[in-house]
Amino acid sequence: MTEIQGDLKAPDGRFALVIGRFNRFIVDSLEQGALDALKQHGVKPSNIDIIRVPGAFEIPLACSKVAKSGKYLSVIALGAVIRGGTPHFEFVAGECVKGLSKVNLETEVPVVFGVLTVDTIEQAIDRAGPGAGNKGAEAALCGLEMANLMSIL
Repeated sequence: MTEIQGDLKAPDGRFALVIGRFNRFIVDSLEQGALDALKQHGVKPSNIDIIRVPGAFEIPLACSKVAKSGKYLSVIALGAVIRGGTPHFEFVAGECVKGLSKVNLETEVPVVFGVLTVDTIEQAIDRAGPGAGNKGAEAALCGLEMANLMSIL
């Protein structure tokens, strides 16, 4: 039996962070967590590009363009959709998930879902806080591992 998995060593290549600006007071913490995690694992800042879009609904299109460019080992999508009093949440969160899943499969470039979909601001703050539990950091580590796994496969 052979077991294959990626690791967290920094490969020689570029990473993209595609970041939705909406709910920036939360998303900025996700971004910082992702950057810190990549740098702590040896990814050079010069190998990280940040692409900003208006919000979570626009993230999949930008990720598609970035993944199809052939420049990146992994694309890390970061954003925050917080439930409100209308069905808007379901539409935006659902289309973001579907779009990113489609990009993953169509391009075979790892596109990591680091978009918070939460009911309350408090939940968003808990998931974007400093240290352990920051979903931006977790998404970045997943992107790093998947980039390494794809190079093995």
